[in-house]
Amino acid sequence: MNIFVGNLAKEVTDSELTTEFNAFGNVSSVKIIRDMFSGESKGFGFVEMGANAEAQAAIEGLNMKELSGKRITVSEARPKTDKRGGPGGARGGRPNRSGGGSSSQGGGGNRRW
Repeated sequence: MNIFVGNLAKEVTDSELTTEFNAFGNVSSVKIIRDMFSGESKGFGFVEMGANAEAQAAIEGLNMKELSGKRITVSEARPKTDKRGGPGGARGGRPNRSGGGSSSQGGGGNRRW
């Protein structure tokens, strides 16, 4: 099960998170999300645990626990969603228009976009 860990202090390391979660079972992977330029923690990360029962125990046992001076939030990770709301969503993209015409007609010359 993939677990979201939020409200992490900037100084928390992957190995510290591994230690915290290992108390509840086998940890497959730990990834703290970092800024690609500065390398500084963005304050959240993900922990992967193989057994669902162990993952649930970790969520219940670690949610709101204090770690490096901050209370972390721990929950089951949700799949990433498209922020734009699908094709042509909130950013006002153009709808997909085929316009008819074929390449033998000069590429549809009179189409207006």
